[in-house]
Amino acid sequence: MTLRGTAARWDRALFDAVARRHWPGGERVLPRLGRAANHGVLWGGTALAIAAFGSAPARKAALRASASLALASATINTIGKWSVRRARPLLDGVPAVRQLSRQPQTTSFPSGHSASAFAFATGLALHAPALGAAVAPVAASVAFSRVYTGVHYPSDVAAGAALGVAAGFAVRRIAQRLEGARAVAGDEPDAVDAPALPDGEGLVVVVNAGSGSAAAAGLDVLRDRLPKAEIVECDGPDLRRELNAAAGRAAVLGVCGGDGTVNAAATTALRAGLPLAVFPGGTLNHFALDLGLAGAEETCRAIAEGRAVKVGVGRFTPGPEPVAAPGPDADPDPDPDLGSDAARASGRAAEAEPAAHPGGGAPAGYFLNTFSIGAYPELLRHRLHWAPRIGGGPAMVLAAWRVLRTQRPVRLRLSGRPRNVWLLFAGNGTYHGTGPAPRRRDSLAEALLDVRLVHGGGRPGPRLLAAAFAGPLSRSPVHTATRLPHLRIDDVPPGTPLAYDGEYARAPQSLVVDTLPHALTVYRLS
Repeated sequence: MTLRGTAARWDRALFDAVARRHWPGGERVLPRLGRAANHGVLWGGTALAIAAFGSAPARKAALRASASLALASATINTIGKWSVRRARPLLDGVPAVRQLSRQPQTTSFPSGHSASAFAFATGLALHAPALGAAVAPVAASVAFSRVYTGVHYPSDVAAGAALGVAAGFAVRRIAQRLEGARAVAGDEPDAVDAPALPDGEGLVVVVNAGSGSAAAAGLDVLRDRLPKAEIVECDGPDLRRELNAAAGRAAVLGVCGGDGTVNAAATTALRAGLPLAVFPGGTLNHFALDLGLAGAEETCRAIAEGRAVKVGVGRFTPGPEPVAAPGPDADPDPDPDLGSDAARASGRAAEAEPAAHPGGGAPAGYFLNTFSIGAYPELLRHRLHWAPRIGGGPAMVLAAWRVLRTQRPVRLRLSGRPRNVWLLFAGNGTYHGTGPAPRRRDSLAEALLDVRLVHGGGRPGPRLLAAAFAGPLSRSPVHTATRLPHLRIDDVPPGTPLAYDGEYARAPQSLVVDTLPHALTVYRLS
């Protein structure tokens, strides 16, 4: 007997087993439940109830669940039913009390009821897990009712359910792409006028001499295109002093180096009120690439033509800070694990940047890319310790082994709630990619933090690995992610490290992480 014949025989055997077995309460419930799901009426009514009584995020989830159902139904009716053309099961052995009064006339494979049920449940669960969990048993019962009443084989139901789940994930992917496109269109940095320096006069570029060959190549382009620019080369320990001195005599502050060097220059430019020119010279150059600067040639052209944009800057301020007034860009559905009622009510941070904390404490720090507490800062600390002795690559391996073997979760308070975390990540704007440490951004003009949290418990290796496979906005047992205008962090244990743009520091006991929208003028070709 062929494999296909064997599968068909087992399919019929399972169908007959369901028909022979008595299911307490099934005769009264399952046929009626199947009829209620005809033409998606049951799911349409559920969506309307959620729309009438649910929150804004719940209504959004119901809309996407309905879209998932529509996609699954369209696929079934246009492709599925007409590609296989399987006959309906014979009703021999199915008790008459279970049989539908009006038998379906379409082909049997796959089950449209099952596809619709699982599409709706999946679409709902992906955006509102609690509602999805409530609907899932009903969806499973509808699917089972199709075998119970004798109108489908078990394989018809399984195929329909799989197609429904796929439709739910497809709609989520489409929605994410559309939201990303809207974010790019709506949050594109504002173009602004900046000093045009055709020959570079008034530009002072501070170069981190330790950046390597990439920086050297950029300087050759700079000297050729902007011959009157002043170039200051310095070592890492002298970087901040040279940046401050350059800001005192420059019309435009330039910097050549990696993300840590660019961070130091951006901080100086913010405080001096100067536009910043970035010449990529590091290994990764995250900020420059997200800004659309592939090399020194593009930066030189932008400076010569006076073309620049306003970008947002992340900020972390030691000590308590008053909650800002509500604003239009607050996340409508921040995760409850990350945002208290006060945090959910807050909006954009003030545009003006204070020189020091309002309460008179330490000055604020800034990040163009990312801020983190937990496993990554510890890894960075160990790598910086070992790299001068054994080299960067071996130091990274040794640091990772040390962190995975000895790291303990950090106990702190997030927006007033106690949490154990392996890793807290906050990005300056929304990042793409799954897991706790995503890769790139489409926009540098958002006024929101991309906050990702790996919960404590268990061991760090499995937790971080599980979080890496979680969705970008998942609420799994190990990984939580959301977007917030600001995040309050309290009760940080003494000596806890933090990292920002690849730099390492000790975290204060309390701090607020937020964003300064449109705070920094940076040269870029539009």
